[in-house]
Amino acid sequence: MSAQLDSEAANPHFKNATTKVVITKIPRLRPSQSVPFLPRFRLLSSNEHAPSGARQPRTVPCALTQALFTAGLAFAASGAPAFAATATPAPQATAAYEYWLSGNPADAAPPKTRAGLLLSGGGGDVTAAWKWFVACAGGGDIVVLRASGGDGYQSYLFEKIGGVDSVETIKFNDASAAHDPRVLEIIARADGIFLAGGDQSRYVKFWKGSPVGAALNAHLRAGKPLGGSSAGLAVLGQYYFSALEDSITSDAALLDPFDRRITIGRDFIAAPELVGVLTDSHFMARQRLGRLIAFLGRVAHEEKPARLVGLGIDEGTALCVEPGGLARVFTEKNGLAWLVALSQLPERIAPGQPLHIQAVRVTGIGPDSSLDLAKFDVARPAALRTVAAADSKLRDSRESTK
Repeated sequence: MSAQLDSEAANPHFKNATTKVVITKIPRLRPSQSVPFLPRFRLLSSNEHAPSGARQPRTVPCALTQALFTAGLAFAASGAPAFAATATPAPQATAAYEYWLSGNPADAAPPKTRAGLLLSGGGGDVTAAWKWFVACAGGGDIVVLRASGGDGYQSYLFEKIGGVDSVETIKFNDASAAHDPRVLEIIARADGIFLAGGDQSRYVKFWKGSPVGAALNAHLRAGKPLGGSSAGLAVLGQYYFSALEDSITSDAALLDPFDRRITIGRDFIAAPELVGVLTDSHFMARQRLGRLIAFLGRVAHEEKPARLVGLGIDEGTALCVEPGGLARVFTEKNGLAWLVALSQLPERIAPGQPLHIQAVRVTGIGPDSSLDLAKFDVARPAALRTVAAADSKLRDSRESTK
């Protein structure tokens, strides 16, 4: 017993139980509604199924589902043993969003948060990077936003990473959820927000120009950390590949930089450190250097911005960016971050023709390197390359590794 008390005293965010809710129109509990010992409770949406071999739950109306949930909380508050329950809303009810909560249902109100950007390349999370992110959030409430998948980050963040007051996931099933008052309240109270992987076109269609997009930028202005992985990373820069017309390979992008699938957007997320930056994920594993160069060529040709670089992140690798732009790499798969900079405008860029461009500088950033995004400067680079594109192929002009 004394060991448990010591753990609680040492960790102000010690949790006794976990609550998971998956249904729209059930608000996050406020402090006056919290109970000391919450049951482990999960409401399945109408298109989910119980595990193989498990007893199939009977379908019940949404009103009864909410009543069961309320009764469960009252039962827990009475001091009775914790229980598990499963229910489903009526099949014809389509939730605009799904919601999970692990940890304290009340607001943490941590004493201090600080700005920071977690840029993750997908293909696996990076423990050290996540611990940095949680520290930026003051150990408070972490909110994960996504438009596919499920509750995978709940146990990972709350149990493996730890040190957080709560973890909440909102899965958007359609754009209407971006206008839901409860969704917006959860985002507004978040101490750290992370955009999961999936399909970035959904993020653009669901969130850009919506109250959720405004809330994400308000979160940044409040000096709180924001991160993203894979598709979530793809939309964080001032410029971004929206994938509104599907994805595209490097070979296809170099063959025709005006291919209809090359859809470049701008000014979705307003992170000051990522002005003039276009991000990409799964970088070397999916051979995306060529397409990033094609994206940059399009932007340089059409807008001629004063600042422009590409930033690719390898799988199992994350770049943690401090306020002001100083950044370092953490990796669990020997990956790098890659800074891709054009030294001149494309020699030839026209619809239906291969991209021709010279002297593209590619700098690898490893754990022993440091990146200054304000100056686009890398100290102690892990790799240096200069490449050119012609006839839909890349060739190295120079390569060295340290």
